[in-house]
Amino acid sequence: MSSATTTSRASDWFATHRSTLEGASEAIRTRAFYSAYFEVPSAKAYGETAAAEGKAAFEARLGKPFVLDQPGTTGHIGSERSPFGIELGVSYPKPDGDALISAANAGLGAWTRATIDERAGVLLEMLARINKHSFEMAHAVMHTTGQGFGMAFQAGGPHAQDRALEAIAYAYEEMSKIPARVLWEKPQGKNEPLRIEKTFRIVGRGIDLTIGCSTFPTWNSYPGVFASLATGNAVIVKPHPQAIMPLAISVEIMRGTLRNAGFDPNLVQLAIDTVEAPIAKILIERPEIAIVDYTGGSAFGDWVEKNAHGPTYTEKAGVNAIVIESTANFKGMLRNIAMSVSLYSGQMCTTPQNIFVPRGGIQADGAHVSFDDVVAAIAGAVDSLLAAPERAFELLGAIATQQTLDRIDAENGAAGVVLASKTLTHPDFPHARVRTPLIAKLDVKDAERFGREMFGPIVYVIATDDVDQALAISSHEARTKGAITAIVHSTDPVVLAKAEDAAAYGRVSLGENLTGALMINQSSAFSDYHVTGGNPAGNASLTDAAFVANRFRIIEKRTPASV
Repeated sequence: MSSATTTSRASDWFATHRSTLEGASEAIRTRAFYSAYFEVPSAKAYGETAAAEGKAAFEARLGKPFVLDQPGTTGHIGSERSPFGIELGVSYPKPDGDALISAANAGLGAWTRATIDERAGVLLEMLARINKHSFEMAHAVMHTTGQGFGMAFQAGGPHAQDRALEAIAYAYEEMSKIPARVLWEKPQGKNEPLRIEKTFRIVGRGIDLTIGCSTFPTWNSYPGVFASLATGNAVIVKPHPQAIMPLAISVEIMRGTLRNAGFDPNLVQLAIDTVEAPIAKILIERPEIAIVDYTGGSAFGDWVEKNAHGPTYTEKAGVNAIVIESTANFKGMLRNIAMSVSLYSGQMCTTPQNIFVPRGGIQADGAHVSFDDVVAAIAGAVDSLLAAPERAFELLGAIATQQTLDRIDAENGAAGVVLASKTLTHPDFPHARVRTPLIAKLDVKDAERFGREMFGPIVYVIATDDVDQALAISSHEARTKGAITAIVHSTDPVVLAKAEDAAAYGRVSLGENLTGALMINQSSAFSDYHVTGGNPAGNASLTDAAFVANRFRIIEKRTPASV
């Protein structure tokens, strides 16, 4: 395909999708609600046959190699296991790192020369195509992460696509601030002004390695992938060994879009590995890897931040907390907490883990409630919420990894458990790993137990001397161990003010008196800043200007201008 044809197609796509980009750009300026992709899996939005076709497309991938025509394939590997117990049997191209890096570099020339409009046009078309695969993606996310189908459709599909669009919009905004050409004039007194023609060319840093997680493979990976592509980089996508298929499907669609536009499809490549033979560290140590996007555990995330050759954007572990001092809606508070700790079996980076309650009790609806009664009420709210099986299975989903199962089992036998985690049998998937939340009663002196992330449906209700101690401990834990979310329940303006200061000190996002449908787990693209980047839970925010601006450089040319 000629360069003229490439430019024409990319420009046509930009014109087609320009209103989508403009809507996203306006939303990130106003922080108002905006969504470009319909979040409900309805026939009206996606077509009468979309649901059946998506399921069939997913099932057609099972039990066979996943074919990607990318270089460096040395066989096929893969060890995904569905948390719902169905047989997947999919293998993926085993990569050769040298070949991936060489191919990524080879495609950068034309991509760098493309205008920001042309690159944006290609990426917006990618998202439009990915959106049409939302039902297939939902099944892939469900059966690799353990999310219930409803969450898998939303978080793995339209919400992830919105996060990608948000990253494109931020990148486009930052790059648009830089003029392509200016005539610079400096007065020289009685002499002719000094006239220089200056051109500014935006170039990427090189190759981005995006490392995915086992729980939200698309939602967490798309922002880095699309931010790097928008700013002129190539991307190697390294999924978690447990959650490969959603990103493999994404890479397949992205490569096809690049090829249709006349660009080298090797600007996006898949690099999979196994738990026994990881490759992320090997790739990161290569000097050609100029950017790293990482979501996962703190130990490896800390290593990434210290050893990567260029900028890193990380989301790691955190210990999220709730502080309860008083409430004017006890039932609403309990319902909200129960939903927050049950959703996807607590396998969200935003799920509360530690609930701090003064040992002398709280004021609820104008009456005193003892500490023990608060603990019992929280446990009762969780039990009540999950009493209806159809609701329980959709809310809980399944446990993604064996490590989380082992953690639950160990805590079930520990001291202070007031609500043990139970095993539920899913009516449609009898081998699904379904567990209910565990709630344990601790004291503030048990910091060794609650002062670290216990990923999964594990909740500690902790007795403190008073609310000031609770706020001090929760903010200190956020500042030193990391946290993504915090909640305070109080009817006292003084306590709320202290909580806001504590959250600012801990560099953690705060929710106040959440008793309705909004849960702290939820993060809305274009409005919410997911992770502050200010504590050990992560060094970047999804998404802000800092997330995109260091992914590109500006190359200047100066030429004397004729009069």
